Amino acid sequence: MAAKGEGPAIAFTNNGRLIGDAAKNQVSMSPLITVFDAKRLIGRKFSDASVRSDMKLWPFKVRSVGDKPMIMVNYKNVEKKFAAEEISSMVLIKMREIAETYIGSVVKNVVVTVPAHFNDLQCQATKNAGVIAGMNVMRILNEPTAAAIAYGLDKKGSTVNGKNVLIFDLGGGTFDVSLLKIEEGVFEVKATAGDTHLGDEDFDNRMVDHFVQEYKRKHEKDISSNPKALRRLRTSCERAKRTLSSTAQTTIEIDSLFEGTDFYTTITRARFEELNMDLITKCMEPVEKCLRDAKMDKSIIHDVVLVGGSTRIPKVQQLLQDFFNGKELCKSINPDEAVAYGAAVQAAILGGEGDIGKVEDLVLLDVTPLSLGIEIFKGNMCIVVPRNTTIPTKKLKILTTGVSGQTRMTFHVYEGERTVAKENRLLGTFKLKGIRQALRGVPDVQICFEIDANGILIVSAEDQSTGNKSEITLTNNSKGVLCKEAIEKMIKEAEN
Repeated sequence: MAAKGEGPAIAFTNNGRLIGDAAKNQVSMSPLITVFDAKRLIGRKFSDASVRSDMKLWPFKVRSVGDKPMIMVNYKNVEKKFAAEEISSMVLIKMREIAETYIGSVVKNVVVTVPAHFNDLQCQATKNAGVIAGMNVMRILNEPTAAAIAYGLDKKGSTVNGKNVLIFDLGGGTFDVSLLKIEEGVFEVKATAGDTHLGDEDFDNRMVDHFVQEYKRKHEKDISSNPKALRRLRTSCERAKRTLSSTAQTTIEIDSLFEGTDFYTTITRARFEELNMDLITKCMEPVEKCLRDAKMDKSIIHDVVLVGGSTRIPKVQQLLQDFFNGKELCKSINPDEAVAYGAAVQAAILGGEGDIGKVEDLVLLDVTPLSLGIEIFKGNMCIVVPRNTTIPTKKLKILTTGVSGQTRMTFHVYEGERTVAKENRLLGTFKLKGIRQALRGVPDVQICFEIDANGILIVSAEDQSTGNKSEITLTNNSKGVLCKEAIEKMIKEAEN
């Protein structure tokens, strides 16, 4: 089974859980018990600036438990707290039920996709969601890479070989750009860039803010503290945004929006573009970064492929086409289904099922999106694995002691591009004990960074003279990420 971790709405009603459209259809009536955007919480800490910002826009409550954000819901008259992993697992369970009903057999193995710019913690948290759902996650696959598979198979038998393809994936809450070289069934990611906090929701937020202010001017009433009114307004804004992709103007009509007052207004495509111009322009930055990292000129890009619902916004298409000097954009694959289709192909390859003759020769060579390294002397960042390194990979680096007679070293592992380690994201900390006593600079301590095909990282350190070794699977020991006991507890709750 293939699954895209986009995170549809889940409503916790007294009669049970509603997932997807059923939840979305009643969200205006019950905004406090309807959860969405779990993808923006997964693998993040409560103290993250993006989490604190999003919380102001969500009708449901989020609380901190050991710096891990927990979603608070009144479920069957009992207040319960759910981790984002649990919310995602509920979606996966529902998708498994749909798949099993369709194919008439049990589904156990799954390929789950994530944004290419998800960091190590977010990837592991997504994998944990699959474990909580009782599934065997065979592979965590980057979404633009999955879309590239869909594109490659769509073009099978034509001139896809030897092509440089840029995947532009602007989805519900995340944005990815990946540049791939496709040749003789090998899909090699040359570079990736993006923003894990940019997508549909942000465009909707701008419209909601705009109309909250308009309502305040017209009726001298502030609806920003009323979850039900805000949700009804957001639903109308989402509908208006989609309409503006095909028309120049649309209306918003909401009866009795707040305290018995109706709200009727109009918005033009030009005004929508004006409200979001900085976000739309921001989408071009990762495109430029991707080309720079891959050391490619835009003139040698054969196809620019659109993926994700927000690529239907005309201004996004116009800026992208202008950037590539008027080049026609590739719209041949379904932007909503391409990622899931590519993941299904990968699942067929790993599971040895389906039309293997068509896909068995496909080889995926993905990359790590951010540099990984260790904090060294004076707080500098020592990069061990540069960004856009092909994975799976294993990289070694020799470090040494800073003090004579030193018998232990503490390693702080970071992810990011800043030269000062603390300005990057701390993934985890571990210690190596039993280092042979010697003058400073004499012992050789080998650092090993090993990344598997899912992008999951294991870091180890070994004193070359004594053989003493220590390692950390960062994702399971990092603050804010579920431990094994917590996952097992959630598995039992999910089964119940």
